[in-house]
Amino acid sequence: MFKRISKYWWCQILGWGANAFLFLFFGFFFYQIDGTQVLYILSYSILGILVTHAFRAVIVKYKWIEKPFENVAIYFFFGILVCSILDSFLLACISHFILPAPPEGDFKDSWLRAFFSQTMFMALWAGIYFLWHYVEESRNSQVGQLKLEATVRTLELKTIKSQLNPHFIFNALNSIRALVDENPRRARTAITELSNILRNSMQADKAETVSLENELSIVKDYLALENIRFEERLKVQYDIDPETLELPVPPLMLQTLVENAIKHGISREVNGGLILIGSHVHDMRHEITIRNTGQIVEDLNGNGFGLASTRQRLGILFGKRASFEIYNLDNAMVEAKVLMPIL
Repeated sequence: MFKRISKYWWCQILGWGANAFLFLFFGFFFYQIDGTQVLYILSYSILGILVTHAFRAVIVKYKWIEKPFENVAIYFFFGILVCSILDSFLLACISHFILPAPPEGDFKDSWLRAFFSQTMFMALWAGIYFLWHYVEESRNSQVGQLKLEATVRTLELKTIKSQLNPHFIFNALNSIRALVDENPRRARTAITELSNILRNSMQADKAETVSLENELSIVKDYLALENIRFEERLKVQYDIDPETLELPVPPLMLQTLVENAIKHGISREVNGGLILIGSHVHDMRHEITIRNTGQIVEDLNGNGFGLASTRQRLGILFGKRASFEIYNLDNAMVEAKVLMPIL
Protein backbone atom coordinates (compact mmCIF):
# COMPACT_ATOMS: atom_id res chain seq x y z
CA MET A 1 0.00 0.00 0.00
CA PHE A 2 2.69 2.49 1.05
CA LYS A 3 4.74 1.68 -2.07
CA ARG A 4 1.91 3.11 -4.19
CA ILE A 5 2.22 6.55 -2.56
CA SER A 6 4.29 8.87 -4.74
CA LYS A 7 7.25 10.90 -3.49
CA TYR A 8 5.18 14.05 -3.88
CA TRP A 9 2.46 12.86 -1.49
CA TRP A 10 5.04 11.57 0.97
CA CYS A 11 6.61 15.04 1.02
CA GLN A 12 3.21 16.71 1.39
CA ILE A 13 2.08 14.49 4.26
CA LEU A 14 5.39 14.47 6.11
CA GLY A 15 6.04 18.20 5.56
CA TRP A 16 2.66 19.49 6.72
CA GLY A 17 2.45 16.76 9.35
CA ALA A 18 5.79 17.87 10.82
CA ASN A 19 4.54 21.46 10.77
CA ALA A 20 1.41 20.48 12.77
CA PHE A 21 3.48 18.38 15.17
CA LEU A 22 5.76 21.32 16.00
CA PHE A 23 2.79 23.62 16.66
CA LEU A 24 1.17 21.00 18.90
CA PHE A 25 4.42 20.23 20.70
CA PHE A 26 5.18 23.84 21.59
CA GLY A 27 1.50 24.54 22.25
CA PHE A 28 1.13 21.75 24.81
CA PHE A 29 4.41 22.40 26.63
CA PHE A 30 4.59 26.20 26.55
CA TYR A 31 1.12 27.65 25.93
CA GLN A 32 -1.29 25.05 27.34
CA ILE A 33 -3.52 24.96 24.23
CA ASP A 34 -7.01 23.47 24.43
CA GLY A 35 -8.98 21.19 22.15
CA THR A 36 -10.29 24.06 20.02
CA GLN A 37 -6.78 25.19 19.15
CA VAL A 38 -5.78 21.61 18.37
CA LEU A 39 -8.62 21.47 15.84
CA TYR A 40 -7.45 24.79 14.42
CA ILE A 41 -3.87 23.48 13.98
CA LEU A 42 -5.11 20.29 12.29
CA SER A 43 -7.37 22.36 10.01
CA TYR A 44 -4.35 24.58 9.25
CA SER A 45 -2.28 21.58 8.06
CA ILE A 46 -5.11 20.00 6.07
CA LEU A 47 -5.84 23.28 4.31
CA GLY A 48 -2.11 23.64 3.61
CA ILE A 49 -2.09 20.27 1.85
CA LEU A 50 -5.21 21.07 -0.19
CA VAL A 51 -4.17 24.59 -1.23
CA THR A 52 -0.58 23.63 -2.15
CA HIS A 53 -1.88 20.63 -4.10
CA ALA A 54 -4.11 23.00 -6.08
CA PHE A 55 -1.09 25.26 -6.55
CA ARG A 56 0.91 22.31 -7.89
CA ALA A 57 -1.92 21.38 -10.28
CA VAL A 58 -1.69 24.87 -11.82
CA ILE A 59 2.14 24.61 -12.03
CA VAL A 60 1.94 21.24 -13.81
CA LYS A 61 -0.95 22.22 -16.12
CA TYR A 62 0.72 25.37 -17.40
CA LYS A 63 4.27 23.91 -17.24
CA TRP A 64 5.74 26.73 -15.17
CA ILE A 65 8.94 24.77 -14.43
CA GLU A 66 9.80 24.61 -18.16
CA LYS A 67 9.53 28.36 -18.67
CA PRO A 68 12.44 30.88 -18.39
CA PHE A 69 13.52 31.71 -14.85
CA GLU A 70 12.28 35.32 -15.04
CA ASN A 71 8.77 34.15 -15.92
CA VAL A 72 8.87 31.42 -13.27
CA ALA A 73 9.78 33.96 -10.57
CA ILE A 74 6.80 36.17 -11.50
CA TYR A 75 4.38 33.22 -11.73
CA PHE A 76 5.51 31.85 -8.39
CA PHE A 77 5.24 35.26 -6.72
CA PHE A 78 1.62 35.73 -7.73
CA GLY A 79 0.87 32.07 -7.09
CA ILE A 80 2.19 32.35 -3.53
CA LEU A 81 0.17 35.55 -3.01
CA VAL A 82 -3.09 34.01 -4.26
CA CYS A 83 -2.60 30.80 -2.26
CA SER A 84 -1.78 32.77 0.90
CA ILE A 85 -4.91 34.93 0.55
CA LEU A 86 -7.12 31.89 -0.11
CA ASP A 87 -5.63 29.77 2.66
CA SER A 88 -5.69 32.56 5.27
CA PHE A 89 -9.30 33.47 4.36
CA LEU A 90 -10.42 29.86 4.82
CA LEU A 91 -8.53 29.62 8.13
CA ALA A 92 -10.17 32.81 9.35
CA CYS A 93 -13.57 31.43 8.41
CA ILE A 94 -12.88 28.19 10.24
CA SER A 95 -11.65 29.96 13.36
CA HIS A 96 -14.72 32.27 13.58
CA PHE A 97 -17.63 30.35 12.14
CA ILE A 98 -16.91 26.62 12.47
CA LEU A 99 -14.89 26.02 15.65
CA PRO A 100 -17.03 26.08 18.81
CA ALA A 101 -14.71 28.39 20.73
CA PRO A 102 -12.81 30.67 18.33
CA PRO A 103 -9.58 32.35 19.37
CA GLU A 104 -9.75 35.90 20.66
CA GLY A 105 -9.82 38.77 18.14
CA ASP A 106 -12.08 39.82 15.31
CA PHE A 107 -12.23 38.38 11.81
CA LYS A 108 -9.88 40.98 10.32
CA ASP A 109 -7.14 40.35 12.89
CA SER A 110 -7.46 36.59 12.43
CA TRP A 111 -7.20 36.94 8.67
CA LEU A 112 -4.12 39.20 8.81
CA ARG A 113 -2.29 36.91 11.23
CA ALA A 114 -3.11 33.92 9.09
CA PHE A 115 -2.11 35.77 5.89
CA PHE A 116 1.39 36.67 7.07
CA SER A 117 1.91 33.20 8.49
CA GLN A 118 0.67 31.45 5.35
CA THR A 119 2.70 33.69 3.03
CA MET A 120 5.87 32.56 4.79
CA PHE A 121 4.95 28.88 4.59
CA MET A 122 3.72 29.10 0.99
CA ALA A 123 6.99 30.76 -0.04
CA LEU A 124 8.92 28.00 1.72
CA TRP A 125 6.82 25.32 0.02
CA ALA A 126 7.23 26.92 -3.42
CA GLY A 127 11.00 27.28 -2.91
CA ILE A 128 11.37 23.61 -1.95
CA TYR A 129 9.15 22.51 -4.84
CA PHE A 130 11.08 24.55 -7.40
CA LEU A 131 14.48 23.46 -6.00
CA TRP A 132 13.42 19.79 -6.04
CA HIS A 133 12.43 19.96 -9.70
CA TYR A 134 15.54 21.95 -10.63
CA VAL A 135 17.84 19.36 -9.01
CA GLU A 136 15.84 16.49 -10.51
CA GLU A 137 15.95 18.04 -13.98
CA SER A 138 19.68 18.67 -13.64
CA ARG A 139 20.29 15.08 -12.54
CA ASN A 140 18.19 13.66 -15.40
CA SER A 141 20.07 15.89 -17.83
CA GLN A 142 23.42 14.59 -16.54
CA VAL A 143 22.24 10.97 -16.73
CA GLY A 144 21.00 11.57 -20.26
CA GLN A 145 24.33 13.12 -21.24
CA LEU A 146 26.24 10.15 -19.79
CA LYS A 147 23.99 7.70 -21.64
CA LEU A 148 24.53 9.65 -24.86
CA GLU A 149 28.32 9.64 -24.37
CA ALA A 150 28.25 5.90 -23.64
CA THR A 151 26.19 5.27 -26.78
CA VAL A 152 28.53 7.35 -28.92
CA ARG A 153 31.52 5.57 -27.38
CA THR A 154 30.01 2.15 -28.16
CA LEU A 155 29.17 3.15 -31.72
CA GLU A 156 32.69 4.47 -32.27
CA LEU A 157 34.21 1.21 -31.03
CA LYS A 158 31.91 -0.87 -33.23
CA THR A 159 32.66 1.33 -36.23
CA ILE A 160 36.41 0.98 -35.71
CA LYS A 161 36.13 -2.80 -35.34
CA SER A 162 33.98 -3.11 -38.46
CA GLN A 163 36.65 -1.19 -40.35
CA LEU A 164 39.51 -3.24 -38.92
CA ASN A 165 38.18 -6.65 -39.90
CA PRO A 166 37.88 -6.01 -43.68
CA HIS A 167 41.23 -4.23 -43.60
CA PHE A 168 42.88 -7.31 -42.15
CA ILE A 169 40.97 -9.86 -44.29
CA PHE A 170 41.94 -8.21 -47.56
CA ASN A 171 45.63 -8.31 -46.66
CA ALA A 172 45.39 -11.97 -45.59
CA LEU A 173 43.56 -12.97 -48.78
CA ASN A 174 46.25 -11.28 -50.85
CA SER A 175 48.84 -13.43 -49.09
CA ILE A 176 46.85 -16.59 -49.83
CA ARG A 177 46.24 -15.60 -53.44
CA ALA A 178 49.97 -15.38 -54.01
CA LEU A 179 50.30 -19.05 -52.98
CA VAL A 180 47.37 -20.62 -54.87
CA ASP A 181 49.24 -21.31 -58.13
CA GLU A 182 52.75 -21.47 -56.72
CA ASN A 183 52.14 -23.93 -53.88
CA PRO A 184 48.55 -25.22 -53.45
CA ARG A 185 49.49 -27.28 -50.39
CA ARG A 186 50.80 -24.25 -48.59
CA ALA A 187 47.74 -22.31 -49.76
CA ARG A 188 45.51 -24.86 -48.01
CA THR A 189 47.61 -24.44 -44.87
CA ALA A 190 47.24 -20.69 -45.20
CA ILE A 191 43.45 -21.03 -45.47
CA THR A 192 43.44 -23.04 -42.25
CA GLU A 193 45.46 -20.32 -40.54
CA LEU A 194 43.10 -17.68 -41.86
CA SER A 195 40.06 -19.53 -40.54
CA ASN A 196 41.65 -19.59 -37.09
CA ILE A 197 42.29 -15.86 -37.28
CA LEU A 198 38.74 -15.09 -38.42
CA ARG A 199 37.23 -17.23 -35.68
CA ASN A 200 39.29 -15.50 -33.00
CA SER A 201 38.65 -12.04 -34.43
CA MET A 202 34.88 -12.63 -34.47
CA GLN A 203 34.97 -13.58 -30.80
CA ALA A 204 37.12 -10.54 -29.98
CA ASP A 205 34.64 -8.27 -31.75
CA LYS A 206 32.07 -8.90 -29.01
CA ALA A 207 34.09 -7.09 -26.33
CA GLU A 208 35.75 -3.71 -25.91
CA THR A 209 38.91 -5.39 -24.59
CA VAL A 210 40.42 -8.87 -24.65
CA SER A 211 43.28 -10.43 -22.74
CA LEU A 212 46.79 -10.09 -24.14
CA GLU A 213 46.97 -13.88 -24.30
CA ASN A 214 43.96 -13.98 -26.61
CA GLU A 215 45.41 -11.20 -28.75
CA LEU A 216 48.75 -13.01 -28.99
CA SER A 217 47.02 -16.14 -30.30
CA ILE A 218 45.61 -14.11 -33.20
CA VAL A 219 49.02 -12.53 -33.84
CA LYS A 220 50.75 -15.91 -33.90
CA ASP A 221 48.23 -17.26 -36.42
CA TYR A 222 48.69 -14.15 -38.52
CA LEU A 223 52.49 -14.43 -38.42
CA ALA A 224 52.28 -18.11 -39.29
CA LEU A 225 50.28 -17.10 -42.36
CA GLU A 226 52.77 -14.37 -43.29
CA ASN A 227 55.69 -16.72 -42.71
CA ILE A 228 54.41 -18.85 -45.60
CA ARG A 229 54.74 -15.82 -47.85
CA PHE A 230 58.07 -14.49 -46.52
CA GLU A 231 59.62 -17.86 -45.53
CA GLU A 232 63.12 -17.31 -44.12
CA ARG A 233 62.92 -13.55 -44.67
CA LEU A 234 60.66 -13.19 -41.64
CA LYS A 235 62.01 -13.84 -38.15
CA VAL A 236 59.88 -13.37 -35.04
CA GLN A 237 60.89 -13.13 -31.38
CA TYR A 238 58.76 -12.69 -28.26
CA ASP A 239 59.68 -11.00 -25.00
CA ILE A 240 56.45 -11.41 -23.02
CA ASP A 241 56.21 -11.08 -19.25
CA PRO A 242 53.85 -13.94 -18.20
CA GLU A 243 52.19 -11.64 -15.68
CA THR A 244 50.91 -9.43 -18.51
CA LEU A 245 49.05 -12.20 -20.34
CA GLU A 246 45.79 -11.51 -18.48
CA LEU A 247 45.91 -7.74 -18.89
CA PRO A 248 43.21 -6.19 -21.14
CA VAL A 249 44.07 -4.73 -24.54
CA PRO A 250 41.87 -3.42 -27.39
CA PRO A 251 40.96 -6.30 -29.73
CA LEU A 252 43.06 -6.60 -32.88
CA MET A 253 45.28 -3.71 -31.83
CA LEU A 254 48.44 -5.82 -31.56
CA GLN A 255 47.65 -7.64 -34.80
CA THR A 256 47.20 -4.27 -36.56
CA LEU A 257 50.58 -3.01 -35.34
CA VAL A 258 52.32 -6.25 -36.36
CA GLU A 259 50.66 -6.03 -39.76
CA ASN A 260 51.90 -2.46 -40.06
CA ALA A 261 55.45 -3.61 -39.19
CA ILE A 262 55.37 -6.19 -41.97
CA LYS A 263 53.78 -3.92 -44.57
CA HIS A 264 56.00 -0.87 -43.99
CA GLY A 265 59.10 -2.62 -42.67
CA ILE A 266 59.83 -6.26 -43.50
CA SER A 267 58.23 -6.25 -46.96
CA ARG A 268 60.45 -3.34 -48.03
CA GLU A 269 63.69 -5.01 -46.97
CA VAL A 270 65.37 -7.22 -49.60
CA ASN A 271 66.65 -9.61 -46.96
CA GLY A 272 63.56 -9.35 -44.77
CA GLY A 273 64.06 -8.75 -41.11
CA LEU A 274 63.10 -9.29 -37.48
CA ILE A 275 59.90 -8.52 -35.54
CA LEU A 276 60.27 -8.40 -31.78
CA ILE A 277 57.08 -8.27 -29.71
CA GLY A 278 57.42 -7.24 -26.06
CA SER A 279 55.02 -6.85 -23.15
CA HIS A 280 55.99 -5.62 -19.67
CA VAL A 281 54.71 -3.55 -16.76
CA HIS A 282 56.52 -0.32 -15.89
CA ASP A 283 55.37 2.22 -13.31
CA MET A 284 51.91 0.62 -13.03
CA ARG A 285 51.38 0.87 -16.78
CA HIS A 286 51.23 -1.89 -19.38
CA GLU A 287 53.87 -1.32 -22.03
CA ILE A 288 53.62 -3.13 -25.37
CA THR A 289 56.37 -2.69 -27.93
CA ILE A 290 56.67 -3.92 -31.51
CA ARG A 291 60.10 -3.54 -33.03
CA ASN A 292 60.78 -4.31 -36.67
CA THR A 293 63.59 -4.03 -39.14
CA GLY A 294 63.30 -0.94 -41.31
CA GLN A 295 63.13 2.82 -41.15
CA ILE A 296 60.37 5.39 -41.15
CA VAL A 297 61.03 7.53 -44.21
CA GLU A 298 58.04 9.81 -43.56
CA ASP A 299 55.96 10.92 -40.59
CA LEU A 300 53.68 7.95 -39.87
CA ASN A 301 52.89 8.97 -36.30
CA GLY A 302 49.38 10.06 -37.23
CA ASN A 303 48.92 8.73 -40.77
CA GLY A 304 47.66 5.42 -42.04
CA PHE A 305 44.52 3.59 -41.06
CA GLY A 306 46.15 1.11 -38.68
CA LEU A 307 48.00 3.76 -36.69
CA ALA A 308 45.03 6.14 -36.63
CA SER A 309 42.65 3.42 -35.46
CA THR A 310 45.08 2.37 -32.71
CA ARG A 311 45.30 5.90 -31.39
CA GLN A 312 41.53 6.36 -31.66
CA ARG A 313 40.70 3.15 -29.78
CA LEU A 314 43.14 3.93 -27.00
CA GLY A 315 41.59 7.39 -26.65
CA ILE A 316 38.05 6.00 -26.47
CA LEU A 317 38.88 3.28 -23.94
CA PHE A 318 41.46 4.98 -21.71
CA GLY A 319 41.42 8.69 -22.53
CA LYS A 320 44.65 10.58 -21.85
CA ARG A 321 45.88 7.80 -19.57
CA ALA A 322 47.04 5.84 -22.63
CA SER A 323 49.54 6.81 -25.32
CA PHE A 324 50.86 5.52 -28.63
CA GLU A 325 53.92 6.54 -30.59
CA ILE A 326 56.05 5.12 -33.39
CA TYR A 327 59.60 6.20 -34.19
CA ASN A 328 63.01 5.09 -35.49
CA LEU A 329 64.74 3.34 -32.59
CA ASP A 330 68.11 3.41 -34.34
CA ASN A 331 69.48 3.22 -37.88
CA ALA A 332 68.04 -0.25 -38.44
CA MET A 333 64.94 -0.64 -36.27
CA VAL A 334 61.53 0.98 -35.82
CA GLU A 335 59.66 0.81 -32.54
CA ALA A 336 55.92 1.20 -31.93
CA LYS A 337 55.12 1.67 -28.24
CA VAL A 338 51.74 1.50 -26.53
CA LEU A 339 51.28 2.52 -22.89
CA MET A 340 48.00 1.68 -21.14
CA PRO A 341 46.87 2.02 -17.52
CA ILE A 342 46.49 -1.19 -15.55
CA LEU A 343 42.76 -1.46 -14.82
